[in-house]
Amino acid sequence: MRGDIALDAEQKLVNERIVITGVGLTAPNGDCLETYRANLLAGVSGVTTIETRYMGTVLAGVCGYDEQKHQTRKERRRGTRAGSISIYCAHEAFNAAALDHTSLDTRRIGTYIGITEHGTVETENEIDAIRQYDYDTKYWTPHHNPRTVANNPAGEVTLNMGLFGPHYTIGAACAAGNAGLIQGLQMLRLGEVDVAVCGGVSEAIHSFGIFASFAAQNALAWDVDPTKGCRPFDVKRKGIVVSEGGCLYILERLSDAQKRGAPIVAEVVGYAMNSDASDPVMPLPERLGECMILALDKAGINPGDVDIISTHATATEMGDQQEAAALSQVFGDSDYVYVNNTKSFIGHAMGAAGALELAGNLGSLIDGVVHPTINISEMDPNCRVHNLVMNEARDVGKVEYILNNSFGMLGINSAVLVKRYKD
Repeated sequence: MRGDIALDAEQKLVNERIVITGVGLTAPNGDCLETYRANLLAGVSGVTTIETRYMGTVLAGVCGYDEQKHQTRKERRRGTRAGSISIYCAHEAFNAAALDHTSLDTRRIGTYIGITEHGTVETENEIDAIRQYDYDTKYWTPHHNPRTVANNPAGEVTLNMGLFGPHYTIGAACAAGNAGLIQGLQMLRLGEVDVAVCGGVSEAIHSFGIFASFAAQNALAWDVDPTKGCRPFDVKRKGIVVSEGGCLYILERLSDAQKRGAPIVAEVVGYAMNSDASDPVMPLPERLGECMILALDKAGINPGDVDIISTHATATEMGDQQEAAALSQVFGDSDYVYVNNTKSFIGHAMGAAGALELAGNLGSLIDGVVHPTINISEMDPNCRVHNLVMNEARDVGKVEYILNNSFGMLGINSAVLVKRYKD
């Protein structure tokens, strides 16, 4: 009898509806969801230029959030940029959710943050610093190890906020933002936590190695006008604009959110992750399409039920073309499925990309407006993307479902499907 009760309770958790109750973010064109969304609708880019070690002037998406809003100067000095972004986004997400974490059992709050890479920035900085002292390692910082361990960004959040639940950072290349969200959902359904702080962050612009590697691949964008630098699906695209940023969500079981009268932003109804197992950098349309279909199947809907597809497209020729082929395979020429891209505004925020791109579309569930893909002057004829919203926002009347694609190197694919919340 006791076993039957436990199984019933477990099955109930597995079937629990999971909702987003708070969003905290910093992006190159906005440090809160409202500003970010307004700039996406208005066509405002956040791409600029920076000077980076050994590379000179490069295009980049740079965030301007207040680093000391939620942490002391000493904490910031000891920590990392990725940790600082995570702390900012976590506090803002709790505030947006109208949730005081100090009033909760903090052993039941989990922190799951996706990231593309971590430790590169700190290692480059330390090597450059000791170079001035003939590489004498006595000048190497004692903070290096806690700065560079893989769990750092999530760990910095728990230290700053006093959260005693499980935390880890999820390495999932540029699918990491979606992966963090998926992990939070799964832990809620397993009953391991009652609140999940999850999403993705990126400090990528502070590493010259990332710029140098994309340049070596002939995949680094350049334009005299930085705001025109990122051009997904456009025949004149020149490559990737590297960006930093972060977006963390508060996820809760619907029953818990309802009990406290929480503001519900959206419901997460489907998700999937799979692997191409094909090539380190070249995506495979068949597996991309399969990932989308798996997410739709979990939600119990058909491709034609989707209203907005938020694309991953990075403004690289083959990446754009392969995703376009996958979209065509799954969605065909539906006039009711609208497609857009957020990287055209902010560049590629790596580990934060998927989380930020989903956030930019959440407002559509309320206002029925699809933000555009900017910087398209001439579509690549090899990118057959039906119903791509170009250059100006489009009012489509009503939005029920948003599919958020996020794919990464070594063939890791992710898709998250959210729905307008209904009782």
